[in-house]
Amino acid sequence: MKNIRNFSIIAHIDHGKSTLSDRLIQMTNVVSERDFQDQILDSMDIERERGITIKSQTVCLPYTAKDGKTYSLNLIDTPGHVDFTYEVSRALKSCEGAFLLVDASQGVEAQTLANLYLAMEHNLEIIPVINKIDLPSANIEWVKKQIEEDLGLDSESAILTSAKEGTGIEDILESAVNRLPAPEGDPDAPLKALIFDSHYDAYRGTIVHIRVFQGKVVPGDTILFMSNNAKYKVEEVGVFRIVREPRKILSAGEVGYIIAGIKTVSDTRCGDTVTLKNNPCDKPASGFKESKPVVFSSLYPVAADGYPELAIALEKLKLNDASLIYEKDSSAALGFGFRCGFLGLLHLEVVQERLEREYDLSLIITAPSVRYEVGLTDGTLLMIDNPAMYPDPGNISYTNEPFIKAAIIIPDRYMGAVMTLCMDRRGINKNYQYLTNNRLEMIFELPLAEVVYDFYDKLKSITQGYGSFDYELIDYRETDLVKVDILINGDRVDALSQLVHRDRSVERARVACDKLQEEIPRQMFKIAIQGAIGAKIISRKTISAFRKDVTAKCYGGDISRKRKLLEKQKKGKKRMKMVGQVMIPQSAFLSVLKSDD
Repeated sequence: MKNIRNFSIIAHIDHGKSTLSDRLIQMTNVVSERDFQDQILDSMDIERERGITIKSQTVCLPYTAKDGKTYSLNLIDTPGHVDFTYEVSRALKSCEGAFLLVDASQGVEAQTLANLYLAMEHNLEIIPVINKIDLPSANIEWVKKQIEEDLGLDSESAILTSAKEGTGIEDILESAVNRLPAPEGDPDAPLKALIFDSHYDAYRGTIVHIRVFQGKVVPGDTILFMSNNAKYKVEEVGVFRIVREPRKILSAGEVGYIIAGIKTVSDTRCGDTVTLKNNPCDKPASGFKESKPVVFSSLYPVAADGYPELAIALEKLKLNDASLIYEKDSSAALGFGFRCGFLGLLHLEVVQERLEREYDLSLIITAPSVRYEVGLTDGTLLMIDNPAMYPDPGNISYTNEPFIKAAIIIPDRYMGAVMTLCMDRRGINKNYQYLTNNRLEMIFELPLAEVVYDFYDKLKSITQGYGSFDYELIDYRETDLVKVDILINGDRVDALSQLVHRDRSVERARVACDKLQEEIPRQMFKIAIQGAIGAKIISRKTISAFRKDVTAKCYGGDISRKRKLLEKQKKGKKRMKMVGQVMIPQSAFLSVLKSDD
């Protein structure tokens, strides 16, 4: 065990985590030069294109140190986005140490702080690394000062690297051996292993990623998952060397995988504890909680006959993404579809993109909403995330909405603009403090519903990309919630309904009506587009009718002749409006979801 080191690399988005992992893998010759590719731990096309890590990976690096001994370095990669904070915390629990990566030109940002606190909660040895020192805009002394003042770490021990050029990589490997503690644990005690991730293999079933804290596991053992008492017989154990490498045994201190013929990923919950059925450990590892979705949206196929394909695609995607939840849904306007729950807006975008790319589907997505608590007059408490399920306002005694605590780090010149943005979104300013002489951390409490819409994009644009944002859910608070319906020629279109705060209702209804007016084609009769709360109309747009000039054939003559033709046309248009159906194009649904900008 003294030759094993388990560590993570944690950083804010885009600080060079995946590039650094690439250099470590190249330095330890895990992959031949011929098989190597950039971002080798990012297995999805979306991850490579966007430069983000969505699904964390693990790799076991064999390294011969300067002292002549060969060490097993287990690098447990973590996602960088705030949506996946729980996965990051489970990965950190599997480690003894972490390299905290800071960009030499951007300095300490919101998730740098958030991830540092997560690592401290797990009592990890933290080594600061200043990356991208090759950039012309790199300011190493400024970043060192931030590491001292903002993070409270020793900046003299920080390792200077350029992952792109490969400088300082050996220093990182040496400090992993010399500065990080070796794992502890009794190999002869009952098995206790933490699940920090899992993925689905079409041939072998679910492959469970584990860190063994005590005991050992060998093929043939019967294992028990402590959160749901599911029992399985182990077929294979091993470690990750980019590809799976089977071993005869996994014992205390090691990181690897178990294959046990598990059919679904949802049985293997991130953070659960694995033990032996015949000789269980006394208590599970602490900190386990089920991942709860916070953003909800409905997915519908563009063509009605695409529903079976969507059902199969979601079932397959769920095998690789246990945090996605979905149930059947239907809409009068869009037909059959699914109501899905996501960890956040990035997760929603990733799921949509994967469905469209990997399964070749064309989808319509309804406006994302959050989960509200609705208390009825008879004492019943409902949890509502779908506008279609919103009860009659006469039966509601109160409604509560989820609030978040947002930490926003910005250069101080943007303070006024960010303050205006947050106040406009019904935010409450709790605190702000200067981290350095020109960088500011602002703490706001904001309704999650206001953040879901387009908050992150607005923040990035008003701070010219320098603003960073991290949040956590805190509680539910009372709100004045209304359901805004969109009526087209008096018919309610359920797929366009939204649950919004009363102060925002007129603005949202007006935007939706404007967008629909641009998208719906003109007919031979007038089309009224209205936004309504119950029976009260709060906004209206009219698409004017095509007009045929019926009086063109009259030249001169009595005016009564023209009037007669116009009256006849008027009757015809009235009759047409009674039977006329307005076809709403797919683009109209998508346009309503986009913000004004």
